Amino acid sequence: MAARWWWRRALRGLCGAALFLSQLSVLSGRAGSLMTTKLSQPQSTLAKSLTSTSTNAPYFKALESTEIPPYLTNCPSNGLCSRLPPDCMTCNTNYSCVYGKTATFDCKVKPHVHCVDENNHEQENFTINMTCQFCWQLATSDYVCTNSTNCMTVSCPRQRYNATCTVRDHIHCLGNRVFPKMLYCNWTGGYKWSTALALSITLGGFGADRFYLGQWREGLGKLFSFGGLGIWTLIDVLLIGVGYVGPADGSLYI
Repeated sequence: MAARWWWRRALRGLCGAALFLSQLSVLSGRAGSLMTTKLSQPQSTLAKSLTSTSTNAPYFKALESTEIPPYLTNCPSNGLCSRLPPDCMTCNTNYSCVYGKTATFDCKVKPHVHCVDENNHEQENFTINMTCQFCWQLATSDYVCTNSTNCMTVSCPRQRYNATCTVRDHIHCLGNRVFPKMLYCNWTGGYKWSTALALSITLGGFGADRFYLGQWREGLGKLFSFGGLGIWTLIDVLLIGVGYVGPADGSLYI
């Protein structure tokens, strides 16, 4: 009897343990489902935000497309297409044209550019006539270059400097419209050749011509030597007259 009672008590304990484990597994499953739903909510909101921004993307692109291109500031409105600046058109250039001869190129206006023909009819496609030559082969009057105030214009041999040249708006040419070029030093500091020569003839014995040109050491030498007893004065008259002696800063006379 005692053995049967003990086995019954053991079976009851095993059944209670099994029931407890089953309830624990059910509770853990509910907790996991709650966690997954909570974690999925931020992801869903993030997905919504991404989709909302993606739907607004065409709106921003539309705003960007309405911006005015920078080349429009140089493009006259409703003018002749053949007289538009090169920045306002796109041309099919033919580099096999004969150098120095007149060539015809097919061109098209850029977006937002409006121009007309001789009959005042708006057009997009047109032709232009230009001389077959590269931009760096143009005449000096057809481009503008930067100046240098550091090189010496009065030197032997005459110095050159690296300049950046830009073709004028109404000139058409082949190649790059901005190009480097070696130019002679041609800047001036405001000194007049006639004034220097007049001072050399009248007051050269006192070094006035050298003082005017900014050559203080030579001016003091002439002043204290009375123009080298007249010899230095005569030499300076000849040197300034032929332009061999110039301003101390190396510039040209005006």
